[in-house]
Amino acid sequence: MSDNVRRHKKPLSDNIADYLDESPVQFGQISAAQSCSSVFSQDSILTSFSVPGDPRPLSAAASSQSVPLPFPHSHGTTTLAFMFQGGVLAAADTRSSCSGLVACPSSQKILPIHSHMVGTTSGTSADCALWKRILSRELRLYQLRHGRSLSTRGAAKLLSHMLHPFKGTELCVAATLCGWDGGEVDGRHDDDGCMVRTENVEKPEDTRLEKTQSSSSTQPNAANSSSSGPSLVYVCSDGTRLQGTLFSVGSGSPYAYSILDQEVRWELTLQEATAIAREAVYRATHRDAYSGNHVDIYHITSTGWTRRDREDLKEEYYRERERRERRLRRDATSV
Repeated sequence: MSDNVRRHKKPLSDNIADYLDESPVQFGQISAAQSCSSVFSQDSILTSFSVPGDPRPLSAAASSQSVPLPFPHSHGTTTLAFMFQGGVLAAADTRSSCSGLVACPSSQKILPIHSHMVGTTSGTSADCALWKRILSRELRLYQLRHGRSLSTRGAAKLLSHMLHPFKGTELCVAATLCGWDGGEVDGRHDDDGCMVRTENVEKPEDTRLEKTQSSSSTQPNAANSSSSGPSLVYVCSDGTRLQGTLFSVGSGSPYAYSILDQEVRWELTLQEATAIAREAVYRATHRDAYSGNHVDIYHITSTGWTRRDREDLKEEYYRERERRERRLRRDATSV
């Protein structure tokens, strides 16, 4: 047994050294051949092992020759978020695609993080769900340690730092964090979307700190006022971190931007903002084959996030057709 271990130790170390010497996969440039070779990379390691007393390699006895995938695992989506005077509105479609296949027609691409923050996700569904749970855990631990919630910009910076070691790999996460800072509410949402809130009790230490800051003339209190309100930050696994008032991510984002750039403004009401978000997702799904099925809309305010009922996008198609017919009839009567 010791001879077998000594005999097979060198080939295994050689395979690991060859693997470590390989150049990292460039983000967004993965071909079908590379993905197939990475999936079946274990076969090259198994060939160096052999069962004692059996001359055949272990991989030959375990499985047959690998068959390459018939198509690359490309995917797409449509997510958007923008700020207005009523808070932050986030919308996304529900189609999870894998090249020409619809993997899931009713997936959830807007994931709640805590009571005052949600994140629109684009990329690999498993990676986005995993890092959403990690971010939620870290934000909860921060709140327990410091007695206050981390701001949306701080959460985006934390997520960017956690994703940085995986830059250049096949990890694909593009999230837009939509939150309201300074809500003074500690709560959570259950699986049905119902919010459970408990008001924060002001601590004596915070009171003394506020008195000290107000009595000091050299430390202005503008930072506290500017940190409250709606916030929108885009984070990508390639290292990008952007703060803005309007974002659209995914393969259908160019079509969504055609609606958002014209219609979004700060003075929108909630009904107008909801109609614009719904129409932007509908336009994207009409032109983009990777997006479709339904639309999810979340509204984030100072009291927390609320979720509208999921709507079928074909209803928006029927409404658009009715508007077009009314427009044609009105033009015909005017002539």
